[in-house]
Amino acid sequence: MNRENPSQPSTLSRQTIRKAILVVSFLLIPVTLFYVSPIVILMGAAEGVATGSLLLFAALAVLSLGVSRLWCGWLCPMGAWQEICSPVMKHRVDGRRDRVKYGVTVLWLSLLAYLFIGAGGVRTVDPFYGTVNGVSVTSPETLVIVGVIFLAIFAAAYFLGRRGFCRVLCPIAPLMIAGRKIRNAVGWPALRLADDAGRCIDCKKCSKACPMGLDVHGMVREGRMESTECILCGECVDTCPEGAVRYAWKGP
Repeated sequence: MNRENPSQPSTLSRQTIRKAILVVSFLLIPVTLFYVSPIVILMGAAEGVATGSLLLFAALAVLSLGVSRLWCGWLCPMGAWQEICSPVMKHRVDGRRDRVKYGVTVLWLSLLAYLFIGAGGVRTVDPFYGTVNGVSVTSPETLVIVGVIFLAIFAAAYFLGRRGFCRVLCPIAPLMIAGRKIRNAVGWPALRLADDAGRCIDCKKCSKACPMGLDVHGMVREGRMESTECILCGECVDTCPEGAVRYAWKGP
């Protein structure tokens, strides 16, 4: 007889809620795009403007000290798009490519600094920069650009693997990863995954369910649940029939 999975009662509701939130996040892109765009940050920097997207990403970096990449698993519209398209993504990301995004982030931050310096620093803060009455997409031309962006994200995930854009190219992920590493170095409690290897029956359902393509089963068996690529979506928690993986609020 299987032992009771302590997370089982909330399995359906938690993942149903998470995926519903992601779908809503994606559908709101015409409104929210300029608030989550690293490109818009650069456009604002060229004019000395701290945009809404810059404020959001700064907040995500701070919040990552406590919740790591929870944003990626529960709210990011780009991540939502990749999960929506996941039925056609047939393979995992090659872990050796994960480091590419750090180079992308360095280039992006360097360009951001260059543009702000050229504009004479941060001269104003405008959370609604580039929007019309708070709405991002207000013309057919902008809608076409949005379509091209999401087609490129789909192509990245299709050729690189499940959530390939998140793992290989996203310039924002390293900011949250840096926050997590700072938290680990300091040692204060934060939201993370914990394992109970004694419950594991080696079914490997957790690894198959992970949208980031992580070897969760191997992580459980080796007792190393802390991963920079984990987005705390909880798919492994809710898929495991024995409760070998769970959410926890604890130190590293």
